[in-house]
Amino acid sequence: MSILNSKFDTPFQTAPFSKIKTEDYLPSFKIAIEKARTEIDAITANPEHPTFSNTIEALEFSGEELERLSNIFFNLNSAETNAHIQKIAQEVSPLLSEFSNDITLNEKLFQRVKSVYEVKDTLELTTEQHTLLDKKYKSFSRNGANLSEDKKQRLREIDKQLSQLKLKFGENVLAETNAFEMHLTHEADVSGLPEGAKEAAQQLAESKGKTGWIITLDYPSYIPFMTYANNRELRKKLALAAGAKAFKGDALDNQDNVLQIVNLRHERAQLLGYKTHAHFVLEERMAKTPENVIDFLNELLDKAKPAALDEFQNIQNLARELDNIDELQKWDAAYYSEKLKQRLFNLDDELLKPYFKLENVIDGAFTIAERLYDLKFEEIHTIDKYHDDVLTYRVLDLKGNLVAIFYADFFPRAGKRNGAWMTVYKPQYVKNDDNSRPHISIVCNFTKPTKSKPSLLTFNEVTTLFHEFGHALHGMLANTTYPSLSGTSVYWDFVELPSQVMENWCYERDALKLFATHYETGEVIPMDLIDKIKASSTFNEGMQTLRQISFGLLDMGWHFNFAQQKHDDTFSVKDFETKAFENTKLYPDVAENCMSTSFSHIFQGGYSSGYYSYKWAEVLDADAFEYFLEQGVFDKTVANKFKNHVLSQGGIEDPMILYKRFRGKAPKPDALLKRAGLLPK
Repeated sequence: MSILNSKFDTPFQTAPFSKIKTEDYLPSFKIAIEKARTEIDAITANPEHPTFSNTIEALEFSGEELERLSNIFFNLNSAETNAHIQKIAQEVSPLLSEFSNDITLNEKLFQRVKSVYEVKDTLELTTEQHTLLDKKYKSFSRNGANLSEDKKQRLREIDKQLSQLKLKFGENVLAETNAFEMHLTHEADVSGLPEGAKEAAQQLAESKGKTGWIITLDYPSYIPFMTYANNRELRKKLALAAGAKAFKGDALDNQDNVLQIVNLRHERAQLLGYKTHAHFVLEERMAKTPENVIDFLNELLDKAKPAALDEFQNIQNLARELDNIDELQKWDAAYYSEKLKQRLFNLDDELLKPYFKLENVIDGAFTIAERLYDLKFEEIHTIDKYHDDVLTYRVLDLKGNLVAIFYADFFPRAGKRNGAWMTVYKPQYVKNDDNSRPHISIVCNFTKPTKSKPSLLTFNEVTTLFHEFGHALHGMLANTTYPSLSGTSVYWDFVELPSQVMENWCYERDALKLFATHYETGEVIPMDLIDKIKASSTFNEGMQTLRQISFGLLDMGWHFNFAQQKHDDTFSVKDFETKAFENTKLYPDVAENCMSTSFSHIFQGGYSSGYYSYKWAEVLDADAFEYFLEQGVFDKTVANKFKNHVLSQGGIEDPMILYKRFRGKAPKPDALLKRAGLLPK
C-alpha cells in the first residue's frame, strides 16, 4: 500500500508530493475506490431505520481518502503534468465515473436517502443540514436514480465517455500550446517589444540552444508580443497559431471531441428528463433557466454594443492614421488598443510594471486580507511541494490559530496549462468537534524573472492575482460543517463574486499605496499614475463586455441552441460558432481559427452552460463593492459582514439569501453599468 492510502504523516497533513511515485497513482485509486465502496456498503447494510446521521452524514463523510487522492492527482494533471500522468488520467477517469454512478444508481442507498428526505419537515435540522439533505437527494434524482435499468446503463456509458473526452480535449490544447514556437533571429522582428519581454524571449531561446528570441503561446510570451510588436505579419502569424489550436484537422484536432461532448451532454440531460444540458445545469444556478441567461446577456449586449462600436471605430481611426490600415484585424486589436490607451491616458503598462514586482503584489494582497479579514500569512518551508516554483504559506488568525495552508504557483512551464485558477487540496469541514482547516492553492502563468529583472507584473496580471486570491479567501475562510458545502462549493454563478470583488482593491489609492512600490528605488507609485489607472479602468469596457458576452452566447449556443436544431453530415463546428458570434462580431472572421476547439472552460472545466456567470457575478461584485466605497474600502463593519455572510458560509444557503444578508437588499445592475461607464451620459 502506498503513502497515498494512509493518513499523511506530514506537517498539517499536507500532501507528501516528493514521496509520491507516479506509478503509485493507479493502484492507489483502486484501493481508495474499494475503501469508499466498503463505506457505502456499510450505510446500505445498516439494519437501523435511516436517519440523517446514519445515512446523510455517513454518506457525506464517506470516500474521504478517495476525494483527497483525486484532488492531488487532478490538480497535478493541470499544474505539473506529463505523458505518464495523462495516460493514468485516461485510465482513472472511467473508474471514478463508474464508481460515482455506482453510488447515484445504488437503489438501496437511494431508498435510504429518499426515506429521510420524505420526512425532512418533521426533523429538527439546522439550515445547513436541510441544504445538505436537499443536495444529497438531488445528487441521486438529478443523476439517474429514478431511471429504468436500461437507461441507468446508458447513463453509465455516457459518463464514462464524457470523462475521457474532456481529458482528451484538454490534452490536445496543452499539446498544441507546447508545440508552437516562433523563432526570431533579426532585431527588427522584436521591434517595439519591451526590454523585459525581449530578455525573457532571449533566455528561452538560449535554454533551447538557439540564438535570437523565441515567442510561444504561453500568455507571458504571447500577450506582450501581440500588444507591442511592430511587425504586423509576425503578430498575424502568432494570432493565427493561437486561434488555430486543435483546429487543424490532424491528430490533435478537437472538432469531433466538441461534437461528441455536446451530443453526449444533451443525451444525458434528456435521459434525466431535461430539455437540454443547459436546462439541467441551470436548475442548480441562480439564473435558473437558459432563457433567463440569454435575456441577461442580450440586455447587457444592448447596453454595451453602442459603446463597443464607438471604441472599435476609435481604434480603427488610429490604425488608419498611424499605419494606413483600412481594415482592422484581430491581430491588430491589442497593438492599436495599447497605442490609443497611451495617447488618451499617457499610460503605458511598461511604466506601471516596475511598481508591480510579484513579491510586493503578493505582500499587498496579504496586507489587504489582514486589514479586511484579520489574517496573517507566514511563509513556511517545511511543507512539501510539487515544484520548486511553488510558494507555501501558513495562514493564521490574530490569535495564532491555523486558518488554512496556502500554495501559490505563479510561472508557466511545459507541464502546466495556460490561464489562472484556484483549487483545493483539502476542504474545510467539522468532524468529531474538530474544525479541519483547508489546503488552498492558486495557479497562474505570470511573467518569469529574467537575469536582470525580477518578475514584474502587467496591471492585468495584478488583477488576475487578486482575482484568484479572492477565490482563495473564499476557500480559506470557510466555516461550515460539511465538506461538500464548504468554501467555493456554491452555485457556479455565485462563485465568482469573492474573486471579482477582490479585483476592485487594485484600483484604489489606499490599497495601491500599500504595495505598489518601485522594485529598484522603493518609491511608492506616483499619485498621477494611480489616477491614470483609475481613469483608464473603463477603457474599451464596451468591447471587453462584448467579448465576454460572446463567450457566454457561444456556451449557450452549444448547450441550448445546438440541441434543438437538426444537423446532417455537413455540419461545421466553425460555421456554428460564427453564427453564435454574429451579434457580437467586431473584427473580420479568420477562416483558419476556431475558438470552440480550445474553449477549455466549457469543454474541459466546469463552466458548461455557466460561462455567463462571469458577467452575472460582476453585477454582484459591483453592487457589493459600492457598499465598501460608501463606508470606506477598509471599513471593518462591511468587511466583517462580507466575511461572515458570504466568505465563510460556502453553500449552506441559497446565495441570494446570503447576499441580501450582507448587503441588506438585492443587487441591481446599475452599479456595474455605472462602473463600466455604460450608463447613458
